[in-house]
Amino acid sequence: MNTTSKERAQGPGTGAEQRLKDLGIRLPEPPEPFGIYAMSVQSGSQLFLTGMLPTRGHTPQSVGRLGAELDADAARESARVAVLNALALVRKQLGSLDRVVRIVRLGVFVATVGDVREHPKVADGASVLLQDVFGKASNPSRVVVGVASLPLGVPVELDLIFEVTNSGGPDGPTEG
Repeated sequence: MNTTSKERAQGPGTGAEQRLKDLGIRLPEPPEPFGIYAMSVQSGSQLFLTGMLPTRGHTPQSVGRLGAELDADAARESARVAVLNALALVRKQLGSLDRVVRIVRLGVFVATVGDVREHPKVADGASVLLQDVFGKASNPSRVVVGVASLPLGVPVELDLIFEVTNSGGPDGPTEG
């Protein structure tokens, strides 16, 4: 029997939407922009998201820098909150997370003091959840960078690119 790359990544009959249910995860409302820009842009089979922050509405869920106000576990949880926002935005854009073929790239920006070395542990807060939802075969390439500050004083910002199927919706940015 022939299987698609998506089926191999997720297992037969187990799509991302079902995995969310099985994990007991309810996605938040998709984030709204803080300025004048598109929250997501689809070009062909690529879906690019704006930087995802650990916010609810326009309120940061945590603020601070790794190694100063926050430890690695708190920053890791911020990465998890940011990726939940990303998944909510992807669902809004595509109609279903089952249209995701794979995550192409995950960029993780971590606000830190200069001598911190726990960046990968923080980034795993996003990576683990993405793997749980989309399967190990969909793991993205990843870059993790320490920075002096991020918008709103949050500890983490994510940059995500997805490969998606083109059936089920028009190309273009989401409203906002």
